[in-house]
Amino acid sequence: MSTKVLSRGGGLPHAVFLQRVADEPATSPEVRLGQGAFLALRFVDLLAPDREPPTPDVFRYQWAATERYCAELAGEGTEAAHLSCIVRATGEAHRTKDIHSLAPALFAYALYLEQESHFEEAEDALHTMINVATGRMKVSDSISAWMRLGRVRRLQADFDGALVAYAEAGCAAQAVEDRHSLLLSRVGSCNVLYFRGNLPEAELGWRDLLTDAAAAGDRTIQAHANHGLGNLLQRRGQAHDGAPHLWRAYGLYDDESDQLRVLNDLGISLLSIGDVEGAERALREVARRDRADGENGFNSLIELMYCASFRRDRVGFERFRERCLDRLTEMPPNLRADYYLKVGIGLARFANFTKAESSLHRSLEIASAHGLHELTFRVERIASGLRSCEFPDSVELVAAEPRLHSDALREVSASLAALSS
Repeated sequence: MSTKVLSRGGGLPHAVFLQRVADEPATSPEVRLGQGAFLALRFVDLLAPDREPPTPDVFRYQWAATERYCAELAGEGTEAAHLSCIVRATGEAHRTKDIHSLAPALFAYALYLEQESHFEEAEDALHTMINVATGRMKVSDSISAWMRLGRVRRLQADFDGALVAYAEAGCAAQAVEDRHSLLLSRVGSCNVLYFRGNLPEAELGWRDLLTDAAAAGDRTIQAHANHGLGNLLQRRGQAHDGAPHLWRAYGLYDDESDQLRVLNDLGISLLSIGDVEGAERALREVARRDRADGENGFNSLIELMYCASFRRDRVGFERFRERCLDRLTEMPPNLRADYYLKVGIGLARFANFTKAESSLHRSLEIASAHGLHELTFRVERIASGLRSCEFPDSVELVAAEPRLHSDALREVSASLAALSS
């Protein structure tokens, strides 16, 4: 695998972990953990197949030095435990000449970093796993690594890199006739197209996936396809068609995190057709069940803030705005841009147009810088019509009263009421 496929950056390997010193005092736990990660991953690099194997003395010396440093971090929590596990797994892989035990340790660390919103660092850990274990780990581990790399890149708005990673996962899956993983790699590619703003191609992808997943009897892929299609239709102003797809996805998902994601999106969709009560039911269910400050939690807070401004509840709007602001630095670019967009709309609803324009401008800067084309177009459209009406609701095509003009929508609303009762 070429270096260009794997990495966007250059320079000193794993230097991203040393960048923590720019944000924290040199003696802080975060900085020392970053230095520990740098040392641990440089130790892993000794096993890379494209370099000359180290002599036993060199390996033992670096092992001892890295292990000693990580031992000094033992009281620093979960990340320190991951680093110690990586060092032990590397030593064992060198001793047994079996790389299999190393891949799970690196993958677990990458997942931890992603959950902590350290996306560049998660990408580096996944690069390391693929570079060092390529051709020597289980195919299932290789597929998982490429899939996760695609997700981490998408969260950083590196859409070209994400598509490459998902394509690699699909190729690996096809080689071993793993139909589920092959379909899952297509889910990843459709997500990239959607977030990039290529809605026509994304819709074709989702509809093809829905057909193929139904033929294969794959409930998980059907859930993903319904979820993606529901979001896309809502984004196109067809929320009345999209909401039933989202509710269908909720019923098909088994994983609670996926269920909460689709409930959050269902809340957005219902709000866009004026069903504020249904939207808040869905979003409060997410806030109630979510146990971590991850993407689900961030999304639900942003949308509850948006609902409050829709109802002209200034106190509720400011309360949720403050809660979002406290977590802003942890959010990926698409959520930061969405936060500023919905703050801008909210401020305009309260007739504070000067601050609203400033917030929309900030949203536009983030969206443009990260290639979020669809969001860029939406912000520009709303900003251009902000002062032409008393409130921006007519610009957003949002109705004052819910338009539940289909049996499917009425069923969704009734099901949500039962869910939150």
